[in-house]
Amino acid sequence: MKTVAELLKAKGDGTVHTVEHTASVFDAVKLMAEKNIGALLVLEQGRIVGMITERDYARKVVLMARSSKDTPLREIMTTSVIYVRPDQSSEECMALMTENRVRHLPVIEDGRLTGLLSIGDLVKSIISEQKFIIEQLQHYISGQRG
Repeated sequence: MKTVAELLKAKGDGTVHTVEHTASVFDAVKLMAEKNIGALLVLEQGRIVGMITERDYARKVVLMARSSKDTPLREIMTTSVIYVRPDQSSEECMALMTENRVRHLPVIEDGRLTGLLSIGDLVKSIISEQKFIIEQLQHYISGQRG
């Protein structure tokens, strides 16, 4: 299994999109749409104070018939944000996501935000690892027959 640091390196860019806690829900959803992402970390003076996801929007704004332009982000954001360290394994991340029913994990190193892992990043990595193992087994089997 790969570490979080290896997953972030393979992911490339390393850009983590954030929004200030004073923003409206509309501003956050607009930014998510522009960046084609499903979640944003919410910051206050550079510190993570929450996360806003498409799920938060759907359940806490749309289903409650609230106005996204008039609803402050702090009223609907998830405030208990689970994070991981770069030395943790992809297996640990999957377990955290499954147990806590979350799809995004911020990566914190020395108190600093260094990345964001999504369930998609983890699935992509696991599929890649499984593909490699299958190819190795196919080579082994075919080598034994020849």
